[in-house]
Amino acid sequence: MRSLCLRCQRPETTCYCSQLPPRLDTRTRVVFLQHPRERRVAIGTARMAHLALANSELHVGVDFTGHSRLEALAARPESVAVLFPGEDAISVDEARAKPPETLIVVDGTWPQAKKVVMRNPVLAGLPRIGFVPRRPSNYRIRAEPADHCVSTIEAVVEILGLLEGQPEKFDTMLRAFEYMVDTQLERQSTRTTPHRRRIHFGPWRPPLELRTLAERFPHLVVFYGEANAHPTGTDIPSELVHVVACRLATGERFEAVIAPEQPLAHSTPLHVELPEEVLRAGEPRVQAMARFEAFLRPDDELAVWTTFALDLLWEGGVARRTARNVRLATARALEGKAGGVEHAMELLSGPELPVWAPGRAGVRIRALESVVRVLVERGLASEPMKRVKQPARTGTAG
Repeated sequence: MRSLCLRCQRPETTCYCSQLPPRLDTRTRVVFLQHPRERRVAIGTARMAHLALANSELHVGVDFTGHSRLEALAARPESVAVLFPGEDAISVDEARAKPPETLIVVDGTWPQAKKVVMRNPVLAGLPRIGFVPRRPSNYRIRAEPADHCVSTIEAVVEILGLLEGQPEKFDTMLRAFEYMVDTQLERQSTRTTPHRRRIHFGPWRPPLELRTLAERFPHLVVFYGEANAHPTGTDIPSELVHVVACRLATGERFEAVIAPEQPLAHSTPLHVELPEEVLRAGEPRVQAMARFEAFLRPDDELAVWTTFALDLLWEGGVARRTARNVRLATARALEGKAGGVEHAMELLSGPELPVWAPGRAGVRIRALESVVRVLVERGLASEPMKRVKQPARTGTAG
């Protein structure tokens, strides 16, 4: 099985991430609606464009009925436009008179893109923008239906350059595109063996939990929290005292040591492996929760090992959002019990990552990130992972 880059989802030998510019800021938010079949095309360019633009989103599907994000955008038609040709499409010059705040880009082959537009009446109520590109497409590894048709990334580069008046700025996005095209052509020209033919004994797909983690990777934030928890039977509620998180796609990290508002349990410093004076000197809870809320993006999803700290997070005032159960996904991958997150990291042979936060939370967030990265790679795989034989546990029962 070929090793894949988790960011661009290309084989590491053809990874184009080094050719991407630093994420470009834009006045226009770009929202990609990608047909599911296009997501599986290795030489697609919507993901490439998404990775290059800081102010962008990528959603996969055909029927977006009930999709909260798309409905929210459609509720403000005066500030949103769809990049799609048609008789009623306005010109770029007309669009520049009042530039849209959000640009929806439909990604797929022309039949696929038309299907997405036709299947979603909410798009019909939005203005469309059409344009004629400055130059023919350089998409030499994929046939376009007409000379004026270009790849998704070429179209986005073109329209953003026109709308924001900085074509040179967005042309830097094409380095990765040209690198991918050149690499693909070079490999085709130097191939000395017949094209591989896969023999399928029935279709194989990674378990749903792994596929979901892989699909949501750009939006995953691994989260772990430690609590000031008193023995069962007391009336003192539990509360978070140490919170750590990491956005996997970018490496951004968050940490907060939170001063306890309830009496500090005698065992808490021992369990969280932080001195009592450090805990008592932590920041106020309201301030810590506000910082974490600011750290999270609207489309982020939390990846957690257990839900105990997650429930305390919601109680602390952070707005609820989708959370992914990494322990369940690990059990699916191992075809057995996952145990603790550190043990799961060993069973999956997860990458050794640095410990960047103090205490037990630092050790566990490191293990959680390592586990999720393995699961995401398995979710992208086209072949089943080898079953991991779990070692027998030894020792005495406590």
